[in-house]
Amino acid sequence: MEQIKGKIVLITGATSGIGLSCAKVFAREGARLILTARRIDILKSIAVELKKEFGTEAVTLQMDVRDYNSVKSAVASLDSSLKPVDILINNAGMTRGLDKIHEGKVEDWEETIDTNIKGVLFVLREILPGMAERQKGHVIYIGSTAGHDVYPGGSVYCATKFAVKALAQSTRVDVLDKFVKVTSVDPGMVETNFSKVRFPEDPARAENVYKGLMPLTPDDVAETVLFAASRPWHVNINQIIMTPIAQASSNFINKKTG
Repeated sequence: MEQIKGKIVLITGATSGIGLSCAKVFAREGARLILTARRIDILKSIAVELKKEFGTEAVTLQMDVRDYNSVKSAVASLDSSLKPVDILINNAGMTRGLDKIHEGKVEDWEETIDTNIKGVLFVLREILPGMAERQKGHVIYIGSTAGHDVYPGGSVYCATKFAVKALAQSTRVDVLDKFVKVTSVDPGMVETNFSKVRFPEDPARAENVYKGLMPLTPDDVAETVLFAASRPWHVNINQIIMTPIAQASSNFINKKTG
């Protein structure tokens, strides 16, 4: 895929799920990868596997997106040849619990907000200025159907994903005269470790989330991200909402398709 080959692609949250699948599909297409996450040991092993399978070099950066100094120092440490990032996949995201708003834990709210909103902004602030200056680049936000309709117990997580949708839309406006593309890919139910992070002390509950249906896979989302990133230079995919066939919205799910 000529539109991707040789492009510098930075992916946050690349150790698992959608981030890892994005690393694989972009490696397959010959991109130059910058993989970031908190767990540097896992990132390094992923880089070795990508090199073995696709012959693609991947630079690994230890980065906690919740900490601006961590983001800033990680990006600053890049070799000058890698600093002109062509594609930013702002993927890192999470949440904890499924409590109603009046029963929620403040520490869970803070972690979710710090990761899903501030983390997205911190990475964007370090990468987007270079794109604007070069008048070239593509920012891809990984949003969620939770940014389009709310569900019981999802108040704070939904609020953060509504924020991501707003950030994608406003970023598009702000860089319109800089010829930078901006896309939001908003999946519904995807079987990753998301539910295990959400319910760390209740693995049975985490497993039950997808019981009785066939959810999206991280590869499904990654291929959609690749599609958006590989359009001709004059084409911008503003937003893609994708769900498994079993899901009409956050609140309408057919658990008879598994």
